[in-house]
Amino acid sequence: MSSSPRRPGFATAQVQAGYDPAVPQNTAVAPIYQSSAYQFASLAEARDLFALRKPGNIYSRNANPTQLVFEERVAALEGGRAAAAVASGQAAVAVTLLALAKSGEHIVAAKQLYGGTVDLLQDTFADWGIDVTFVDQDDIDAWRAAVRPETRALFGESITNPLAQVLDIQAVADVAHEAGVPLVIDNTVATPALIRPGEHGADFVVHSATKYLGGHGTSLGGVVVDLGTFDFGAEPDRWPQLTKPYARVRDLVLWDRFGAEGFAFIALVKSKYVHDLGPSISPFNAFQLLQGVETLELRMARHSASALAVAEFLASHPAVAKVHHPLLPTSPWNDLGKRYAHRGAASVFAFDLESTGDAEGDWEKVQAFVDSLKVVRLVANIGDARSLVAHPASMTHSHLTEEQFAEAGITWTTIRLSIGLEDVADVIADLSQALDLVTDVVAEAEQALTSTR
Repeated sequence: MSSSPRRPGFATAQVQAGYDPAVPQNTAVAPIYQSSAYQFASLAEARDLFALRKPGNIYSRNANPTQLVFEERVAALEGGRAAAAVASGQAAVAVTLLALAKSGEHIVAAKQLYGGTVDLLQDTFADWGIDVTFVDQDDIDAWRAAVRPETRALFGESITNPLAQVLDIQAVADVAHEAGVPLVIDNTVATPALIRPGEHGADFVVHSATKYLGGHGTSLGGVVVDLGTFDFGAEPDRWPQLTKPYARVRDLVLWDRFGAEGFAFIALVKSKYVHDLGPSISPFNAFQLLQGVETLELRMARHSASALAVAEFLASHPAVAKVHHPLLPTSPWNDLGKRYAHRGAASVFAFDLESTGDAEGDWEKVQAFVDSLKVVRLVANIGDARSLVAHPASMTHSHLTEEQFAEAGITWTTIRLSIGLEDVADVIADLSQALDLVTDVVAEAEQALTSTR
């Protein structure tokens, strides 16, 4: 006589009832796989996964199914082969460059980088024994002269933050390839909707997905994309991390195992740097960023058009000394802007108020302008649906020296804007009233000073 199946106890049921991990669901939208770990079908399968002989889910510090969808989508938009998503854009820059350069090696980077990236490269990388030479990104000869035998990467931004300088990607890529090293481009400001660096010679692309890819200012995230163009096997002795046996997975050679599919570099990033340092993206954040990516092209067109209209308004205002937007005819980067950013130059740019000639006076003037804004919000972020303002010298770039300010083209009257998705007329009206207020305040101060003499 057969016995009926034993009913699980209450405690077992409360943990396991109602869910079978082997049953797929036919959701139309990528779901949030809110799980820290994954059930293996057998011990043999687990062994193969840990030995990198078989792809699959192991533990969410390395990867998560929601994250994998996000990675594949961004890789497709950039025309790349594989991607790794991490907790922030800063983490994306860090794990990418750490996977290319180790202690005793060298990176050449643009001086015009975002301030937080400069901090990472000049301070933290120095602590780790990685030397970084900063060069004027517009000086191609300086890029070439900075290369050394121990150089392992060149790094720059397609469009800089905050001054919207456009990098000659192809020219810098040529220098990198002459030296036998890859070019890594931070494409956060442009996004692949406006510029695809791989089409101009770049080998790797990084993003702060927190910005335009997500688009709504709700979720941190970063991503690195391997564009599949750099051949680590051409000079294998320069890249032992990929071409020699990978000690933590016995005798497996990443380039031999994954090079043909274009997954070798990303396998290294995930299995070593993300695994060891732990800058993992949460499933929920990956899901939120996926929602943003779905409207990327539409948003970037609106961002770019509105920003250009705002830049043209500012260029005509007497209280404004200079507008740093590459699609204005007066910009030194106009030719590069038309060449690389002909679909638009995103919405991050800066402008300089007319200086009072006095540091304290300039600070008071900038403070009065920023604090009087009502539509444009004071936030240390870019790429949001909302229009944002920041003061680089006292905020995002405050760690730089006076020399670095000069090299980056930033002064105490420089104000950064990130134009959002509001009605552009409302944004312009808000900026106009703030500029008029500053003009009146300065005029009153000058009049009071004259009357006391």
